[in-house]
Amino acid sequence: MKAGFIGTGSMGSILIEAFIHSGAFNPEQIIASNRTLRKVELLAENYPGLQVAETNREVVRGSDLIFLCVKPSEFKKVIDEIKEDVLSSQFIISITSPILIKHLEGLLPAKISKIIPSITNYVLSGATLCIHGNRMQPEDKEWLENIFTHISTPIRVSENYTRISSDLSSCGPAFLASYIQAFIDAAVEETGISAEEATLLASEMTLGTGKLLTTGGFNPISLQKRVSVPGGITAEGLRILEKELRGVFSQVISATHAKYEEDIEKAEQLFTIKQKQ
Repeated sequence: MKAGFIGTGSMGSILIEAFIHSGAFNPEQIIASNRTLRKVELLAENYPGLQVAETNREVVRGSDLIFLCVKPSEFKKVIDEIKEDVLSSQFIISITSPILIKHLEGLLPAKISKIIPSITNYVLSGATLCIHGNRMQPEDKEWLENIFTHISTPIRVSENYTRISSDLSSCGPAFLASYIQAFIDAAVEETGISAEEATLLASEMTLGTGKLLTTGGFNPISLQKRVSVPGGITAEGLRILEKELRGVFSQVISATHAKYEEDIEKAEQLFTIKQKQ
């Protein structure tokens, strides 16, 4: 089987490297294109055997499974370029959340899914969100999700919940890192501990906490209760956090959803305008 990648930017390259490191694909099974060809050439230098395609059409013609890893604004242009080469036997995977399944099924004959990855997939961890189109049969869904088990935990979600699911799984690492950095900065400023030591402690804490919440039998509420003793130091810290962070994540979700709705509207306009021409 040959896997093609159209777009090798941040997330496209992360997927390629994760698939290779996990053994899901050998470099020889991958063909990739990018607007800046040098980016693909660098991947090929790091992973000998990976095929550099000079055009997107070349990727489609040489692949069974095709990943579209491009920005929403570039999506329709790419589809117009490749649509005459796409076959009904092929699988098209979009990783771009504002592009809806209906947009793709209306223009391409292939079996279509939307898979939203996360930067955590780079270390073969975290979730991938799976949204399958109408042409995907049960065995197709299982086959595709099995590929992603090499680098993640595939989780099926409704397209209606793409944004909030992405907030938690894909944006979440950045949000969590922001919180951790603020904790580190405060520790350094208030106590004089070195930034290096504080970062190491916080990073190891984050790793351990993740394990407790995934394989350790805890959920966020039970973990807080287990660590916090009434009247103790942790309880006092949690009291401050609860007071100061109240409503913050509601604002975050409101902001991400507003941007998402804006992106969907732009995509709808782009596809509608092109289809009328």
